[in-house]
Amino acid sequence: MSDQSHGLGRREPIAEFVGMMAMSMAITALSVDIMLVALPDIAATFALHDANTQQFVVTVYMAAFATGHLVVGPLSDRIGRKPVLIGGFLVYAAGTVVAIVADSFTMLLLARVIQGLGASGPRVVAVAVVRDRYVGRAMSQIMSIVMMVFIVLPVIAPSLGSLLVMLGSWRPIFMFLLAFSLLVMAWIGLRLPETNPRTGAGVTPVPLGLAVMTILRSRETIGYTLSLGFIFGCLLTYIASAQQIFQDIYGIVTWFPAIFASVAGTMVLASLTNSLLVERVGMRRLSHGALISLVGTILIINVVHALVGVVPVALFVAFLAVCFYLVGIMLPNFNSMAMEPLGRIAGTGSSFVGFAMTGIGALLGGIVGQLYDGTAHPLFIGYAVYSVVSLLIVWVTERGKLMHATPQHNPTTA
Repeated sequence: MSDQSHGLGRREPIAEFVGMMAMSMAITALSVDIMLVALPDIAATFALHDANTQQFVVTVYMAAFATGHLVVGPLSDRIGRKPVLIGGFLVYAAGTVVAIVADSFTMLLLARVIQGLGASGPRVVAVAVVRDRYVGRAMSQIMSIVMMVFIVLPVIAPSLGSLLVMLGSWRPIFMFLLAFSLLVMAWIGLRLPETNPRTGAGVTPVPLGLAVMTILRSRETIGYTLSLGFIFGCLLTYIASAQQIFQDIYGIVTWFPAIFASVAGTMVLASLTNSLLVERVGMRRLSHGALISLVGTILIINVVHALVGVVPVALFVAFLAVCFYLVGIMLPNFNSMAMEPLGRIAGTGSSFVGFAMTGIGALLGGIVGQLYDGTAHPLFIGYAVYSVVSLLIVWVTERGKLMHATPQHNPTTA
């Protein structure tokens, strides 16, 4: 595994580095998944008449999160990673305080917007920091380990949310998020050194216009970012409507957190698989194979759904678990391939990839979520369309050659 030190001084242990990056990235997934069990209580508190309206607690957050990417990445290239990372946590904490005292649904959504804008800082900077130090398959391997750690929190988030709601309302959830964000911010502030060697006195940052042109001219960056957007759309389609599907179709309420955890937990296994195999097998062979398998799995479930109507709950959960596992293989590899050509502008590059992926995903997931009609039909169709489009984008990006190996990039030139 090639580690780029860039001549920096103090280096924290690799386990601590992974932990800090994982917690920084986990704040977003945690902020979404921990809310799922509280959505009915929020709807009741604010007397929401349309059950689908409660989904805006998720989709508004994700839209603001995507928008924040446009600022934080270029800023971290210019003034450094740590100031932007710490600033993001402070904005997130401010939004969380607003959520705690919200007395209307509009105020709660405003709080979620502030939270989302703040959370974009830790998410973007974490990827940029990893790219500052690693390249190619080594980056994918580190990202897999980071994802393996940070996914644990979202996996247990619905169960944690259920326990917090038992305290009397949904507000203790935001109190927990406030404490979590402040603790992680303090840890990183004390222990993480600046990793961007292109900031400081006597250093001229890459002009924003040149950085944007570099991104737009990279076939890999554009292609894999767009593909990530459609894959992320599948994830957000499920997250936005999961609570309603299990409650309305299968009558599952109490066991929903456990089912959600079992499905999302397969991404931990996927991250482990990728970290063990990517150096030997290669990013393209692993991720392209996973994408082709995802398309096949989704087409099969659509056929089953057309034949039997309501898919048995055991089969539905198994289908979701397979999908999450395959997506867990794709995410670190697609992200690494999109970021690989952008070493000199890792912050801006991470912003672009994150903004496009999250923005496209939030839009696509929101569309299918709002089409929820008491059946899983919109979810199955949405999955089919989004996965096929993602595969076509990768096919075009790779000029019709899938699952081929590519030579390792020299980390000294990245």
